[in-house]
Amino acid sequence: MEKAFKALASTPRRRMLNHLASGPMTVGEVASKFDMAMPSISKHISVLHDAGLLHRQKRGQEVIYSIAADNLANSLYAFLTPFCPEARALAAERKLAAPHMEDEE
Repeated sequence: MEKAFKALASTPRRRMLNHLASGPMTVGEVASKFDMAMPSISKHISVLHDAGLLHRQKRGQEVIYSIAADNLANSLYAFLTPFCPEARALAAERKLAAPHMEDEE
């Protein structure tokens, strides 16, 4: 989770995620939205991918990036749970139910 928050601390990376929210893109398509050198764009995308916030799919010569919404949501949920009474109650219920679910399998 720490990697995700470090990745989100950067304004350009948050902007990249915002652009990718509209759909999958190549590095070149992401770069066209910024006045930044290609190596910088690639580094930012690499940080987002390493943090688990982007999926990478190779299609021939191109690499397509898309938001890993499931990982982003899970990271944020795990971080915010301690601050939300309802989420804490749900997490506690899941912990109590977990041993019972293992017995049923």
